[in-house]
Formats: sequence, structure tokens, C-alpha cells
Amino acid sequence: MTQLVIQHYAQPNARRHLWLGMAMAVVGIVFGVDQAAQWFAANPMAVRGLEASLLAGAATGLGAIPVLFLRRPTKKLMAPMLGLAGGMMLAASLFSLLVPAAQHVAASGTPWMLGMAAAAALVAGAAAMQTLDRSLPHEHVESMESSGMMPNVTLVVAAIAIHNVPEGLAVGVAAAAGADHGMSLGIALQNIPEGWIVASAMVALGAAPLRAALIALGTGLVEPVGGLFGAIASTVADGALPLALATAAGAMLWVVSHEMIPASHQPGRVGAATAGLATGFAIMAMLAALS
Repeated sequence: MTQLVIQHYAQPNARRHLWLGMAMAVVGIVFGVDQAAQWFAANPMAVRGLEASLLAGAATGLGAIPVLFLRRPTKKLMAPMLGLAGGMMLAASLFSLLVPAAQHVAASGTPWMLGMAAAAALVAGAAAMQTLDRSLPHEHVESMESSGMMPNVTLVVAAIAIHNVPEGLAVGVAAAAGADHGMSLGIALQNIPEGWIVASAMVALGAAPLRAALIALGTGLVEPVGGLFGAIASTVADGALPLALATAAGAMLWVVSHEMIPASHQPGRVGAATAGLATGFAIMAMLAALS
């Protein structure tokens, strides 16, 4: 790539083509930003979904701040913290995604057909996460303790990012559909201890505390990407809304079953993890009832 740039600057004609290409790229970016601004202006609920997922993702960075002053959470503390996050995600998938999806299905003119499609969408959401998990190389934070080996930092970050995509998708869909029911606040709350765990894992892998906190914030900011797709999906058509909600629910259920529960329910910590899960579910249920 460097040699190509050198050749471009060494040849006046090629240099003009390079500047022309750069000008076209700038025009394309400006046009894209303008079209995006117009689309968001016409779909204010989509803006709400994007804002909600951005808030939830930023909470991960907020939770990473203690790593600058405190030690890594102990194994005993990590179990209920992970269980708490899993319980809140489980409740969010039910109250903010599946219940509104079922309500839209019941109110439709073809409840049986749309209901079967929504059920298939739920399974498809879980299957998509399973495929993503198998396709992308990554390393789980909890394997650091069980294996005693130090995994690659990039692989750990990839695993966390994969985990955050369905959260953003779910928050974006629910908020854009007006079915948040405290979900964005709940996900933000559960992202705070998650940010501490993530940053602590980065420190254990050799990252400086400030860099670890920034990495945790970066993984949290993956959520607005999923939130944007969720917001777009919720505004395509009314008939597609329950399908989008069910797909996000399936993705979140996969994360809870495949990631959160196994990570928290380690030998000797099952009781604390279960208590954390029940507490997280209760908190999210209360938020849903109050919203």
C-alpha cells in the first residue's frame, strides 16, 4: 500500500487521479451522513433506540473505572456478579422482547402464521449467535481461571464484543419499538459490573489499568452497532416488528445460556451465582413493572 502511494506521488497524472478519488470519497461520506440524518429525522424512534444502546454500552466504560483504583474482583465476587448480569438479561429478553412480540402477534390479523414466524425468528437469533461463536476465533474470560493459561488479549476482546452485539440489538429493537420497559436502564446497570470484570481481565493479561479501562469502554461501544441494526429492523414494517423482537430475544437467550450461566456457575460457586441470577431477574422485573 505504501509503495502505491509513493508511485502516485511520483507520477503527476496518477497524483491527480488520487486526489480525484479522495474528493469522491469525501463527497460520498458527506452524502451518506446527510441521508442518515434525514432518515433519523423521519424515524425519531430509531434515534431513541440508538441512544438507548449507546447509553447501555457506555455503562461498560463506567464500570471499568474502579480498575484504576481497586484490585480485580475475587472469584467469589465474580460468581454473583456474572449471575446478576445473566438474570437481568434473561428478564429483559422476556419482559422487553418476548412479551411485546407476543402482544403484536395476538393483535395481528394472522396470529397463527405470525406466531410461528416469530418462534422461528427466536430460534434463528440463537442459531445466528451460535454460528458467530463458532466462526470467529475468541477466548472466554473465565478460561483464564480454569486453564491457568494466559489467552491472547485480542481473542478475549473478540469474545466480549460478540457478547455485546445481541445486547445492543435487543436494546435498539425494544427502545425503537416503544417496548423498552426499563430494558435500557437494566442492561446499563448490568454492564457496570461487567465493565469491571472485563477491565480486570485485561489487567490480568498485562494491560495497564488505563488501557484496560479504555478496552472495556471500546467493547461496550460495540452495542450501539447492534442497536443501530435493531433500530433499523424495527422501523422496516409493522409486521416485521415481532420478528425483530423475537430474533433479539433468541440472541440474548443464547448469550445467557451459553456464556453467562456457565461462566458464573463454576464448582463451589453455584449457590452464589444462582442467588445473583435470581436477584438480577427480580431487579429487571421491578424495572419493567415501574416503567
